[in-house]
Amino acid sequence: MAKKGKGPDDKRPIIIRRKKVVAGGHHGGAWKVAYADFVTALMAFFLVMWLVASANDQQKSAIFEYFKNPSMERGAAPIPAPGQDGPGGASTSPIELRGGLTASAPSPIAESGAGTPSSPGPRDELRTPRALTGETSETKRFQDIRKELLAAIEKSEILQKYREQLLIDITTEGLRIQIVDAQNRPMFDLSGTAIKPYARDLLLEVGKSLEGVDNRLSISGHTDDTPFMGGARSRYSNWELSADRANAARRVLVEGGVADDKVARVVGMSSYVRLDTQNPSNPINRRISIVVLNKATEEALNRSDTFTPGGGEPSRPMAPPTP
Repeated sequence: MAKKGKGPDDKRPIIIRRKKVVAGGHHGGAWKVAYADFVTALMAFFLVMWLVASANDQQKSAIFEYFKNPSMERGAAPIPAPGQDGPGGASTSPIELRGGLTASAPSPIAESGAGTPSSPGPRDELRTPRALTGETSETKRFQDIRKELLAAIEKSEILQKYREQLLIDITTEGLRIQIVDAQNRPMFDLSGTAIKPYARDLLLEVGKSLEGVDNRLSISGHTDDTPFMGGARSRYSNWELSADRANAARRVLVEGGVADDKVARVVGMSSYVRLDTQNPSNPINRRISIVVLNKATEEALNRSDTFTPGGGEPSRPMAPPTP
């Protein structure tokens, strides 16, 4: 059988298969939009939580009233937002939280007439905290008194020798001025109430410095722990001695210029409060302490000295019966 020859007609066709890759269409980034919505909602949630945590009860009530009555009609919130038609409905300004977490009691909001445009005023400017108004000015006044008193002592050649026996500081009660004893330089006679000349000069200078002060004074006398001589026989102890010395200092202060009605308290402390707790017999424990009371201490002192039975009105002594 004859073999077929390999001619041009006997060649097999070569088929090349090419796979066509079709790229997918653009999805438009829909997941990005969903993610952005989620982040926005999460941020709004935390913002609401922060507002709820930082607002006080009155501000929460105002916010509640706003969403309860978002119209221009008058509402009933204790501290409503100022609306165009009176307080209570929709507000023309954002809710004022007065500094977020440091918010204090909101100030009263003045009512505005219908259509009255809100204009910025001092209330909308940077606010000064309450602690920086009354208390700060009072503390500054105390510091000025301290500087004036020290300057007056420095000008006097006589009083300069006793500068170390004058202690001046500012405490929670107010400005405290203490005249202390030194070794071989006491303010009073031994076991007596007669003031030494140098201590008298110091007290007179203190009285001049406090002459124009509106605050009231508290004067206390202090002794060391040495028992009063003859106390067992006369029943006169360091308590009576310290009180009498405080009252003697009061008389000199009044002579120096302090009004008699500015003295709120004169007490004897004996050796109960010591400057040197390690050495109760240290002469520095014998001293006269003069405190220029701040307003908060003065009000607390008035409240503690007022007797109110059953929480009612302060009781008043009954008038003596007429014969």
